[in-house]
Amino acid sequence: MKADFTPYESKMTKTLEVLSHDLAAIRAGRANPAVLDKITVEYYGAPTPLNQVAAIATPDPRTLSVQPWDGSILKQIEKAIQASDIGINPQNDGKLLRLTFPPLTEERRKELIKQVSKISEESKVAVRNIRRDAIDKFKAAHKKNEMTEDELADAEEGIQKKTDKYIKDIDGMAAKKAKELAEV
Repeated sequence: MKADFTPYESKMTKTLEVLSHDLAAIRAGRANPAVLDKITVEYYGAPTPLNQVAAIATPDPRTLSVQPWDGSILKQIEKAIQASDIGINPQNDGKLLRLTFPPLTEERRKELIKQVSKISEESKVAVRNIRRDAIDKFKAAHKKNEMTEDELADAEEGIQKKTDKYIKDIDGMAAKKAKELAEV
């Protein structure tokens, strides 16, 4: 039996995708529509993601504009943004909302870099857990005599190489985001 890494590699890739999404949602002093991804608005009795009820645009590097397709929910959108943890108060002009992102303070910048480190460490733990699950499965196959000792060693080495590659990718993504935060 040859070790199949495909399911584990797809889980590791998914972990990278989640990390990428989480890092994009961190506010870096620039207007980024991804900061609004987690905001939901009560629309016809159902919680609906903001990007499904409004057009979100970036007219300039420090401003986001949110224009609802149905003008009657402008107030609900405003309340949802105020209730969220993005820390920006929207300006309502009756037709659309403007969110102006202030430049980052040194304290806030350090706080965001710590948040990037925490998120990347959680991703590394997830990748290591996937590696552990793979090794457990390979050892179980070895116990059932479906895999030889040499195949088990090769499988463990292979999954470790994949793990190292994904950990390196995570570190690179975190370093890029931390550098971006330091430059703003």
